[in-house]
Amino acid sequence: MSASIDSNGVDSLSAIRLFLDAAALGSFSAAGRKQGLSPAAASACIQRLEAGLKTRLFERTTRQLRLTEEGRHYRHYSEQALALMAEAEAGLQAQGAVRGLVKISAPSDFGRNLLLGWLEEFRLLHPDVQYALSLSDSTSDLVQDDIDLAVRYGLLPDSDMVARPLRPNRRVVCAAPALLERCGVPQHPEQLAGLPALVLVTASGPMHEWRYLEDEARRTVRVQRSHQSNDGEVIRKWALAGQGFAYKSLLDIEDDLRAGRLQTVLDGYFRESVPLNLLYRRSRLSRRASPCWWNSCWRAARGLECCVRAA
Repeated sequence: MSASIDSNGVDSLSAIRLFLDAAALGSFSAAGRKQGLSPAAASACIQRLEAGLKTRLFERTTRQLRLTEEGRHYRHYSEQALALMAEAEAGLQAQGAVRGLVKISAPSDFGRNLLLGWLEEFRLLHPDVQYALSLSDSTSDLVQDDIDLAVRYGLLPDSDMVARPLRPNRRVVCAAPALLERCGVPQHPEQLAGLPALVLVTASGPMHEWRYLEDEARRTVRVQRSHQSNDGEVIRKWALAGQGFAYKSLLDIEDDLRAGRLQTVLDGYFRESVPLNLLYRRSRLSRRASPCWWNSCWRAARGLECCVRAA
């Protein structure tokens, strides 16, 4: 992307940033103030951008400013382009000393059992990086909670987030062998409704509707809550103790499955993909630590995959 300069001294990258600010704030004046431009200069800059693209990016009325279909298309690719440039700059800067505080959010059992090892690997390489680690099974608001990076299963319903895939994953139903011997092995997901179940409770409510696939159609079964907790690690420990069936991410219980402490059931039904992703908001991308931290996570994830395949 070339950074040409127009007659008013505004380069093309600044014009794109102004366009994105105007789209987010709904006002040329507000976007101009953020970029240090007068309302007239900001409006003229957007007009020159539209003229160069030969398309209208905004619908202008006396009451509101909103993107056209072409504007939404241009915003999508502009955000990606600026994010990539930020990562490129960060990668160059990170070749030197990497330091600073990184605020991370992750699911509770994943954070305790796997993420801590990844962070330790990275700490040995970059001892000047500090972590503020928040473990919760509720979806974090990356802006409200002031989070730099979130590790989550699946994608969050937010178009302003960048997702980096770390590992494939799916959710499974599992139980301790003693429970299966006592209650029997269910042959269809609907049978789970009459069996003891361990339910994770998040900020959105109890996860007591377990999703499965049958004849390629998505279905759910509502389970009875024998025990419930807002901590995924507690759910896992209850499952190990034979207290009920649990709906868990496969990655969280792989060691338990290999050791025979837990067994999965109904694998032909519970096969929906829920990949493990590293999420960050473009505006929060750290220019020093985040890309290196992600690279460390990626190397650790690839190493973990090799261990799983070899097991």
